[in-house]
Amino acid sequence: MRLNFRLVGSLVAVLAVVAFAFSNFQYRAEKRDLRRRTELLAESLQESVEPHLAKGSRLELQRIVDRFGNREHVTGIVVYDLRSAPIAMTSGLSDRFPGQNFVPSQLTTTSAAGRFLRVDSSYLYVYDLPLLVRDDVAGTLVLIHDASSLDMRSVSFWRHAFLRPSVEAALVVLIALLIVRWSISRPIAKTAQWMRALRTGKVPGRLDAPEHDLFMPLRREVRTLVESLAAARESAAKEARLREAAESTWTPERLAVHVRGKLDSSRLFVVSNREPYMHTKDGKTIRVVVPASGLVTALEPILRACDGTWIAHGSGSADRETADKHDRLQAPPDDPKYTVRRVWLNKNEEEGYYYGFSNEGLWPLCHIAHTRPIFRAADWEYYQAVNRKFAKAVLEEMEGTEHPVLLIQDYHFALLPQLIKKERPDARVAIFWHIPWPNPEAFGICPWQRELLQGLLGADLIGFHIQAHCDNFLETVNRALESRVEWEHFSVNRESHLTIVRPFPISVAPGEEDAADFRTANGQREMLFKELGVQALYLGVGVDRVDYTKGILERFLAVERFLERYPRYQGKFAFVQIGAPSRTHIKRYHDFLGEVEAEADRINWRYHTDGWRPILFLNRHHSHEEIGRFYRAADACLVTSLHDGMNLVAKEFVASRCDEDGVLILSRFAGASRELRDALIINPYDIEEMSQAIHHALEMDPGERRTRMRRMRQTVKEQNIYRWAANLIAELCEVRLETKTAERATNPPSVA
Repeated sequence: MRLNFRLVGSLVAVLAVVAFAFSNFQYRAEKRDLRRRTELLAESLQESVEPHLAKGSRLELQRIVDRFGNREHVTGIVVYDLRSAPIAMTSGLSDRFPGQNFVPSQLTTTSAAGRFLRVDSSYLYVYDLPLLVRDDVAGTLVLIHDASSLDMRSVSFWRHAFLRPSVEAALVVLIALLIVRWSISRPIAKTAQWMRALRTGKVPGRLDAPEHDLFMPLRREVRTLVESLAAARESAAKEARLREAAESTWTPERLAVHVRGKLDSSRLFVVSNREPYMHTKDGKTIRVVVPASGLVTALEPILRACDGTWIAHGSGSADRETADKHDRLQAPPDDPKYTVRRVWLNKNEEEGYYYGFSNEGLWPLCHIAHTRPIFRAADWEYYQAVNRKFAKAVLEEMEGTEHPVLLIQDYHFALLPQLIKKERPDARVAIFWHIPWPNPEAFGICPWQRELLQGLLGADLIGFHIQAHCDNFLETVNRALESRVEWEHFSVNRESHLTIVRPFPISVAPGEEDAADFRTANGQREMLFKELGVQALYLGVGVDRVDYTKGILERFLAVERFLERYPRYQGKFAFVQIGAPSRTHIKRYHDFLGEVEAEADRINWRYHTDGWRPILFLNRHHSHEEIGRFYRAADACLVTSLHDGMNLVAKEFVASRCDEDGVLILSRFAGASRELRDALIINPYDIEEMSQAIHHALEMDPGERRTRMRRMRQTVKEQNIYRWAANLIAELCEVRLETKTAERATNPPSVA
């Protein structure tokens, strides 16, 4: 209310000053205009009057005076002689002003003069113009104008000068009050009410700020504040529930606190090929894309907590435009808490390092999927050059940080640990290898196996998904390099440097116990079948990149065999394969995509009927939300990897099943099979076994399904992505840089 009064008072004062100033300006302008009009009329009359004055023709003078005296605002005209006696006068002037003499005091002057007079109640402007006869003054022409409109003491003047602007000001003030009330006061009141409800935890529905143009510049910041407060409240409530239930589930908040304590005053640096936030051009606008990655889920809470730095390849079409001159930006975009450093690669570097050596060489080498690895010397050169480029960026970011902690991700950076350790021996360096490590004979195919192993052993800690991969790595080192492999401690001692090798099974974020928009599996299934244009009762689903290691062709053959063995499911069972295109300009991947499409078409041609196809191949990228709908609706999820480090699809499916229903069919060659023992474990090369597993899944007793799913969900909940990150960082932070000996490995830290 005070704001309203101040605003109204200010408006009235300003408008009053403006009105007075404008009236004064107008008053002076009208005075000048009156003088000018009077002068023009007097000069015009002078030319007519002087000849008749010279002749002494009073009759003609009176006629001229009467003719011009009737003009608007002209009160009267008088012609005086040298004795100040009127020769001609406008009729009625003497009656209106009896006894008033308008003659000037001196008639000898040759200059005109004007003056304002107040006669009785009239305000007049009198203009005296000398009349000349043969260059001598023979009389005076006096013009009398009505100037009552300029009388500042008159009511009409102030009505004109101030009353009307005052009325206008009142209208403006009224409109301003309405504008203030509707556009400022009400939005502020609603926002205050909304924030009060937010503070007390009583905000129903969405958390968005009230929609008003006044808050447009602040909307993003307000929304961030709202989400942060809501997240904090939810986190506190979740922690309270966990404490009450005496559970030890890891959450992002618990992870952040845990790692902050482990890092102490140090900072965390993460290196990965894929960046956590990508900027792409969408027409003339720039869009932020969050690549699907469990790493972002796991590592962001840590980086936020310790003001860390994430170094990654800047591959987005608008990445350069959104980075600063040091190739950095703050992330997340809506709530900056850590730094992203982008490393730029040209087309040749990307082709040789990523598509060439990493994905045509190391990927098939480490996956026993019967695809021959391709090794080119040029690709190896690019791989080395890009690792050096990343090392340079990492060292630049580490500058000024004491005892930095570096976590390197995956097979793209096998040389990076040694490059960093050579320049920064005070850094704690870990690399997590996300794909399998093959047996020594298989890895020995690589012409540069020694260089790769030497690069990896620069790390203080090497992590794999399962113990079998750790064993394979140690055996490979034992055969290829001169070193001391200490099997009882699972470490390698080489050139006075100790490298610890540990399994850290990666996972996913735990699923929510109660989904707000959760529908029954049957309802979801019916809706999806309707959208896909098929009629069926049972749904099987597979979610993969279109990669030859995922067993997609074998999966299709198992579906075909299932329909052969159990024909009563024909027309009732449909299998949806969500296949995100991957590395399609690599020939093997391009050819494999064609094989998958051809196999789906062949099986569909064999079995399809009106309104039903056994296989639906959805060859495009799907969002997490879209995939989640299929997970929640599926009777069975098939994860049939021919060889996989972990395969998070299996854990994503389990985490999504809040209804504790559905069956997971899981390859024994995927790392997830070591943890999810209640899945139907199969050999993906055994088509008969897979087809029987599909039948078993559809025929399984509902009680058994729920028991199996409940146990798997408990495993995923306890061994979630946050626990993975906590274990990995805790192990790395316990590395003793000064005296690293095998004794250190005897007591590895544990995370509750």
